[in-house]
Order: sequence, then C-alpha cells, then structure tokens
Amino acid sequence: MDKQDCRERIWDALETEGIARFPFPPHGRIPNFEGAADAAERLAEQPEWKRAETVKANPDAPQLPVRRRALREEKTLYMAQPRLKSETPFLELDPAEVSDIDEATTVSGVAKHGVPTGPDEMPEIDLVVSGSVAVTESGARIGKGEGYSDLEFAVLREFDRVGNDTPTASTIHEIQVIENASEPGPHDVPMDLLVTPERVVRTEGGEKPAGIDWSLLSAERVEEIPVLQTIE
Repeated sequence: MDKQDCRERIWDALETEGIARFPFPPHGRIPNFEGAADAAERLAEQPEWKRAETVKANPDAPQLPVRRRALREEKTLYMAQPRLKSETPFLELDPAEVSDIDEATTVSGVAKHGVPTGPDEMPEIDLVVSGSVAVTESGARIGKGEGYSDLEFAVLREFDRVGNDTPTASTIHEIQVIENASEPGPHDVPMDLLVTPERVVRTEGGEKPAGIDWSLLSAERVEEIPVLQTIE
C-alpha cells in the first residue's frame, strides 16, 4: 500500500468508526482522535519525557494535551512557524514567561505568546513529538504528505540541535498503528515511541536523517524558506 492509500484508509476509518474528534473532517490533516489526552498522559510516564527539559512538538490538535503538559511541567516548548516561512522559523514558549498555558499552546495562541527563534539560538532538543496519520510498529511514520515535519528535523540536525540519539515520539490512536507501509526514504524521521491511549510501543527505531536532502527541494521551495538559504 502506498502512503496516500494508507492515509485515506486511516482517515476513513477514524471518521466512520466515530474515533475522530474536532477539527472535522479528519482527512487532509494530522487527525485528532478520542483519547488524545490519555495518550499524552501515557507519554508523560516515559523516561524520555521525564528527562526532557526541551521539547519540540507539532502544532496539531491531537498533540495539544502534550504541549500543555510540557509547559505545566516546566519544559521549554518549541513549535515551528507555518511552512517555516520566517527567518526565525521556530516559536519558543518559556514556561517561566507564559501566563496563559491553555491559550499559548493553541495554533493561534502560540503566534501571540511564542518568541520567534532561529535554530542557531535554540538549545539542544531533548525530545521531538510528531503528529502522524499512521505509524508502523517498526517506527515508519506517515504524515499528511507535505513533508514539513521531516524538514524541521533536518534543519535542526544541520544546526546540531537534534541528533541520531534524540528520542522521537508520536501520540496516536490504536487504529493508526499499522503493520506495514511503503518503504520510508532516508529523509523520513523514524519514531522511537508510539504512544496510544492503551499502550506504548518501543520501535526498532533506525537511523535518523543526517541533515537536509537537497535533492528533494526545488529552487522555488528553497526560495520560500529563508532558513534554508542560510545553510546552503
């Protein structure tokens, strides 16, 4: 099954089985799901979470409980600006500076409360949390198809803010854990932890991208993402 077929199957299943939660429909996005808060709580029980002082997370709805928990546990939180279109493409939420955690961790709120930050200004990231449409038990992740999550990791790798040993996790519904998918590419970031409301899967992991794969980026896309122009 190719990636798009897999996405459609998962989106359809979440919708028809009543598992999807707002925003609707689940299609075309990192889908929210029943039990997302339970998955976040289970993630917070893991040693990788407990050790982390800095967390980079995606802005999507199912990871909202993860982001709020990070700030409430006094972890510094980083989220990427949409499509990395700023010269300072990440937003920093410092728990000592955020007065309204519930607002600051939303997509609209982080733009108001987050401090624009370049990767050269960031500390080392202790844990990366990614949203997924599906993930295999071996850790191969399928996102919504735009490639920004993998590109964000690659940018941070270029600045030595993440490495091959940086733990990666995804909170998902059990139905999003799949047996197999098309072979991941070298630019795809594997997940070390799959966390559902019911269980934790520690995967085989695998080598994480060593940096940006320039062969996958058109000249137009490089032009649209200022931080890429500082790396070339």
